[in-house]
Amino acid sequence: MVIKSCSLATPPTHVSEFSNGSTSTNLPTRTRQLRVKSSWNSDSGQARVANRVAKLGQKWREYQGIKNWEGLLDPLDDGLRHEILRYGDFVEAAYRSFEFDMSSPDYGDCKYSKNSMLDRCGLGGSGYKVTKNLHATCGVHLPGWIERVPSWTSVNSSWIGYVAVCNDDEEIARLGRRDVVVAFRGTATCLEWIENMRARLTSLPNDVAHEKSKTMVQKGFLSMYTSATPTCPSLRDMVRQEMSRIIETYGDEPLSVTITGHSLGAALATLTAYDITSTFEQSPMVTVVSFGGPRVGNNNFRSKLESSGTRVLRIVNSTDVITKVPGFLVDDSNDVTKKIVRVSRLPGWLQKRVDNNDGFRYADVGKELRLSSEASPYLTKSDFATCHDLKTYLHLVDGFVSSSCPFRTTAKRLLAGTKHTKQQILVR
Repeated sequence: MVIKSCSLATPPTHVSEFSNGSTSTNLPTRTRQLRVKSSWNSDSGQARVANRVAKLGQKWREYQGIKNWEGLLDPLDDGLRHEILRYGDFVEAAYRSFEFDMSSPDYGDCKYSKNSMLDRCGLGGSGYKVTKNLHATCGVHLPGWIERVPSWTSVNSSWIGYVAVCNDDEEIARLGRRDVVVAFRGTATCLEWIENMRARLTSLPNDVAHEKSKTMVQKGFLSMYTSATPTCPSLRDMVRQEMSRIIETYGDEPLSVTITGHSLGAALATLTAYDITSTFEQSPMVTVVSFGGPRVGNNNFRSKLESSGTRVLRIVNSTDVITKVPGFLVDDSNDVTKKIVRVSRLPGWLQKRVDNNDGFRYADVGKELRLSSEASPYLTKSDFATCHDLKTYLHLVDGFVSSSCPFRTTAKRLLAGTKHTKQQILVR
């Protein structure tokens, strides 16, 4: 089936791109241009800077999920689209700031200082300032022979993201509140891949509920969130410390906390949101905007997350297998007595084992914005890496219109091969 693009008369207002250093005679006034290099670990990517749009007013609460995004997703509201892409830029900055070079003495750390990071990633005009670097520690125990392999395989603690606070008066006025962003990158180190594979559900710390009522999450994700070393506090402790400071400093203002991440970062974003809302009695509004995230916990975890007031918007590419793992999916409803969804062609003896094993019975959380790589006329590849790539997700969000009009021809967030590797991004 061939899906045709939808032609819309009005071009998107959040990003304009010009290649080869060309200029336009129709440029709006009061603009500045930035030249940016290619995206994180690819010579073909591109950094992007979202321009500011009109004031959100009281609409900001709807964009943050106060009404569970009803009426905003299909068709996709342009204001919400801009906000999703804006938070995607913060996640991309987390990737671009991570030192991927295994030969570097700084491998696994942030390449930039807190004061320069957003500017180096093309977000210097965002109105936000980084206030805290975040590190995650893998809790897996490696065998003794691991000392004989390259040192990069045993990096326990690595830079996973950051906290940034909006401190620009003009942007605060536009947003309608002071916003705090917590952004997480996806899997990058050897031990993080191992943690990803620890797919069995495990109870949250200090959960004394009956076995069937326990709140359970993926073991590897929880390990990365709660593990620490003598020299590096746990990600949980770092988040709690910074959130305590932020709430004390800005608690009297309209305040929101937006936690965003891709892949592993999406899972950690969900755990972070749950931890904040369950730890702080006077927690501000907490929203998760996740891209390509795997499943995180069981039905009890979903219920606790919803009752805590956390809003979760999951951006899902239907062709991305990561969003379908780990474990088996519990029927997506509030009726916890229902059996899990039967997996096609699963042998009867194995299905019975799954039915009786709570260790792999997962439940999706939050509200879903479902996209598809097949809808984009610009995507020529549908392999695993392309479908899961953050750049693909941002491209699909930019192009999606509605379920009846899956992609607009005026989309500007084009991928590798559609533009030159160096772009001029117009920032209003």
